[in-house]
Amino acid sequence: MEAIWHDILNYFNIQFGTLDWGLLLKQLTYDEKSPLIFSSGMFMCMFAVFIVIYTMLRHKSLPRTLFVLAFSYYFYYKSSGIYFFLLAVVTCSDYLIADVIYTTRSRWGRKLLVALSLIIDLGLLGFFKYTNFFGQLWSDISGVPWHDLDIFLPVGISFFTFQSLSYTIDVYRRKIEPVDNLLDYAFYVSFFPQLVAGPIVRASDFIPQMYRPIRVTREMLGLGFWFVVIGLFKKAVISDYISINFVERVFENPIQFSGVENLLGAYGYGLQIYCDFSGYSDMAIGLALLMGFRFNINFNNPYKAVSVTDFWRRWHISLSTWLKDYLYISLGGNRKGKIRQYLNLFITMLLGGLWHGASLNFIFWGALHGLALVVHKMWMGITRGWGFVTSKAWNMLMVLVTFHFVIFAWLLFRNADITWNGLFNHGEWGNIGVMLSQIFTSFHPELLPNVLMSYWHVFALIFLGYVLHFVPDTWSQGLKHAFVKMPVFLYAVVLILLIVIIMQVKTSEIQPFIYFQF
Repeated sequence: MEAIWHDILNYFNIQFGTLDWGLLLKQLTYDEKSPLIFSSGMFMCMFAVFIVIYTMLRHKSLPRTLFVLAFSYYFYYKSSGIYFFLLAVVTCSDYLIADVIYTTRSRWGRKLLVALSLIIDLGLLGFFKYTNFFGQLWSDISGVPWHDLDIFLPVGISFFTFQSLSYTIDVYRRKIEPVDNLLDYAFYVSFFPQLVAGPIVRASDFIPQMYRPIRVTREMLGLGFWFVVIGLFKKAVISDYISINFVERVFENPIQFSGVENLLGAYGYGLQIYCDFSGYSDMAIGLALLMGFRFNINFNNPYKAVSVTDFWRRWHISLSTWLKDYLYISLGGNRKGKIRQYLNLFITMLLGGLWHGASLNFIFWGALHGLALVVHKMWMGITRGWGFVTSKAWNMLMVLVTFHFVIFAWLLFRNADITWNGLFNHGEWGNIGVMLSQIFTSFHPELLPNVLMSYWHVFALIFLGYVLHFVPDTWSQGLKHAFVKMPVFLYAVVLILLIVIIMQVKTSEIQPFIYFQF
């Protein structure tokens, strides 16, 4: 028992009787190779201290706001260094602009002000994220040389700019009123659980909670621990392990693997990215609950989707609803005829793909999903009233088809080595072309038993991950309800047992969350 506790304390980077002050000092300064992330032992230690102080300040509004604000900016500093000033720029500009929008009666004046917010937020996002991409793209097309600028991409800039934009647009649309002061707005934009990788939290959902007394009910405590435990398991056990031990090897050099291994690698990546991103979202939701705030669910079993439309109602819900409310509807939505609706859907998903990253593969990924959404809308119009499309057997078939479409699209998402010249001059699609070639021309199904035996730990986790994903909702809800009803001390027991499991499977280095790059 003492050995287990010693290992747990080592996981938290603490030694018996002494604290590693050098390590502590390192945690207080920025290190691009060591971001502070939810699945690290150091963050868990810091959050434990944080929540004690936060609880002591729960009835003192201003000190609590300042304390959380300081920790949030420190958390972002640990991810992006001095570039935390961009967070401050977006916060201050949108707070001031929204205030003026609200008091401006002129319609054109309000439009100019919201345009100014768009220019500032999207201008910063465009410069830091897309300058080199569009420069290189223009060079490939025109032949004019382009030398990449030395531009650092701040972590999570896509998330906090979109979140702040939703505030100014909602004030412009008269859906919400401005916050009382700059500190409150800074608290909303920088709230650390969702700061660097979402979910994108709407001001209309979050700000009213800021002005209520902080109260963590017994249910919120249980749900908070549940989401933290589930998120940590998804990320640190399933996603990281299958990634390091199989998926990354296949994607980095697919020519060395048979078609069956490439296909299994694609299935593995589908689970990896889901567990990685939904794991982060779960932990963000859980941490917020422990602080007395409720976030909306960001993932709802997306691989159970019966269509691409259904998939985007289940996957990264905060982004898909953001794109619908602030881009698709602004383009005209479905109010201007079918052709315009299809075009608006395609443009929305194309730009949604570009939001994910400055690379051609993300544009093609978004375009592919946009095209699929259009095809599904057409299909729904054709089959309206057909009885078989509502049958259980048809839905099961559609789940299978949708799942494999999404897995194929993930190949585009993951392989960022597609170039303009390679695509149009030589027909080369980088590793995605190699993977597809291996799957369709060098499959070798006879190797499957050996592959499964060689990587049995990996495929056991992949199997477990997909089983847990596809179990009936009533089962998962029942398990969650049973966990919440447990005595509080058992929450800590479960968390400790999970940490023991993580210590058995973790690599020497903590793996950053995939969506940190977006």
